[in-house]
Amino acid sequence: MAAQRGVYTVTFQAATIAAASGDYDFFELDAAAGKPIEIVALKLGNKSEIGDAAEEMVEYAIVRGNTTTGNGTSTTPRPLDASDGAASFTAKTVSSTPASAGTALTLVADTFNIRAGLPEVYPEIMRPKTAEADLLCVRLITALADDATMSGTVWVREL
Repeated sequence: MAAQRGVYTVTFQAATIAAASGDYDFFELDAAAGKPIEIVALKLGNKSEIGDAAEEMVEYAIVRGNTTTGNGTSTTPRPLDASDGAASFTAKTVSSTPASAGTALTLVADTFNIRAGLPEVYPEIMRPKTAEADLLCVRLITALADDATMSGTVWVREL
C-alpha cells in the first residue's frame, strides 16, 4: 500500500505539565480555508511519572468547535513525505490556557495511564476532523497530581 500524501506531524518534547493546573491543550490545530484536516494518530508519553506511587489515570478529550486559540507555542507542522510542501494548517502545542469561545463538541473522551502513555491510531472512518472555522484540540481534562514532563506527537492529514 502506498503512503498517503499530505500527512504532517506536530510535536512537543519534554514540556512541563504543572500539577493541579487543570485543563491544558496538548495540541491546537487550525485548518486553513478550504483545507479540512483530520487526526490520523496521537501519541503522548512522559518521562517523569514512572514509579508505582506516581501512577494515575488521566482524562483527555479531542474537541472541535472552539474559535479562540490558547496561549501555547506556535509549532510548525512537518511533512512525513519530504516531497510534500509546507502544511496549510497552523498548530500550537502545550497551552496552559485552552482554546475558548465557540461551542466545543467532544469527539473523543477517554483516559490513559500516565506511566504507560497514550498510543492511538484512528481508523479512517473514526478520525476526528475539522474545517476552517473551528479548532481541533487534544485536551487534558484531569489536573495532574504531580508535575509531569511529557512529550507528544499528533499526525494530521490535510484533506
